[in-house]
Amino acid sequence: MKSVIIVICFAFALGLPTLMICFTYPLNKKWAIFWSNFISKISALNLFSILKAYKKFDFLGDMKSKKMLPDQYLVISNHQSLLDIPLYFKFIHEKDVKFVAKDTLANVPMVGPMLKCQQHCMVPRHGGASKAMRSLSEFGNQIKADKNRIPVIFPEGTRSRDGNLGPFYSAGFRRIEETVHLPVAVCALDGGWKISKLDQIMRNLYKGNYRIKVIKVYPAPTTKEEEKKILEESHELIQNQLEKWRKLPANSTSV
Repeated sequence: MKSVIIVICFAFALGLPTLMICFTYPLNKKWAIFWSNFISKISALNLFSILKAYKKFDFLGDMKSKKMLPDQYLVISNHQSLLDIPLYFKFIHEKDVKFVAKDTLANVPMVGPMLKCQQHCMVPRHGGASKAMRSLSEFGNQIKADKNRIPVIFPEGTRSRDGNLGPFYSAGFRRIEETVHLPVAVCALDGGWKISKLDQIMRNLYKGNYRIKVIKVYPAPTTKEEEKKILEESHELIQNQLEKWRKLPANSTSV
């Protein structure tokens, strides 16, 4: 019965906005932006409220760790599922969060139109490295033009299907950082990989959780060596945080 209730609640929370943004995107930019903002500011919050109410699925954001964040910064994070997007919308709700994503997400209902409407960075998979780097530079210039925008990049380049942290690739991070010259906030998240597939959702939702935490903030790097050091250290910091979380009891609410 609870599963049926969840489906109905999801239909109201996400169904209408998804339908409206898919319908308005090719017809009316103003309305498409309205619905994309509705999804990121309201639907994302409702999503976790529904899961909390009916499946005791907790959003465990370390709000104390946010105190170290400056006014504007670039986020480096691990990546586990498409739900990482609403997770960051909720965790950094006071800012205009912008993601670096593959352009293949443009074909995903709701996600594609929303990312394009809100001017997230859609990195092209085809057309060569120069085209990809140009899109990242343009994205960086948009970030510089609005101090309320917070860029989020996943250096793994793809989602971790099993929760294991993959290698970090430097090209995207370095190109954006060299454009925006922002402090770098290293964030870790965990829990999304357990519900990334349809056959896992109902099995792992009950009393599950989605953790996120700011681990460290680096001053804006000024050299390539500093950029390399930040990327290497951030991988180690995130790996250590994942290991700490996974040693906790299954029902722990610690962040």
